[in-house]
Amino acid sequence: MELELSGKTALVTGSSRGIGRAIAEALQAEGCRVALNARNAADLEATARELDSAVAVVGDVACAEDARRVVGEATAILGRLDILVCNVGSGRSVAPGNETPEEWQRVFAINLWSATNMVEAARGALADTRGVVVCISSICGLEVVAGAPVTYSAAKAALHAYVRGIARPLGAQGVRINAIAPGNILFEGSVWDRKMAEDAAGVQQMLERDVALARLGTPQEVAGLAIYLASPRAGFATGGVWRLDGGQVHT
Repeated sequence: MELELSGKTALVTGSSRGIGRAIAEALQAEGCRVALNARNAADLEATARELDSAVAVVGDVACAEDARRVVGEATAILGRLDILVCNVGSGRSVAPGNETPEEWQRVFAINLWSATNMVEAARGALADTRGVVVCISSICGLEVVAGAPVTYSAAKAALHAYVRGIARPLGAQGVRINAIAPGNILFEGSVWDRKMAEDAAGVQQMLERDVALARLGTPQEVAGLAIYLASPRAGFATGGVWRLDGGQVHT
């Protein structure tokens, strides 16, 4: 499908590896000019070199000041901003029942503030281009997933509420926003990469029991949905949370 993205500009946070990198690669393949973002300068610059024409903007977007700087630098380099992908996130936290005030703050900063900071920082630039925001979330924000950290699930549920709630004021500026809620995605260095190394048979049993398609997903599958939502082909879609989980969520 021709997605009409050629010549567009995009900023993808958390894009040195995994889902973020796959989204950046897919946007480039559609003809977009892409700015990458992550906290680790060495990893980010290595990815930018491998993606050839991509530019790297280092920063911790869980910090509002850093988010404003990242948006400003990326927009200055690209000339404008058409697409923002908020992909910073991590499901690593304490086991349910062991939460602390400090852990709540840490997990919400990574999984919620990283997105809200970026949207607020970029909304002016996106309004200028009638642009698009895609937030990468998790099915843990849709229902209770056994063993998933409560901190992470609550942060992702809050992200879904934010996407639904901010869609109307952003829409008044001509900006669309949607979230993708992936299920179990396998890539190097991911939680599922570690679990497969520790107990591949146990993972397969879980997949056959809980997931209709009985397999893990790939970053490229998330990227495919992300670039569709970022494209004019999805021009009437906003305020939605799009599930991509192989048929795991029951509600």
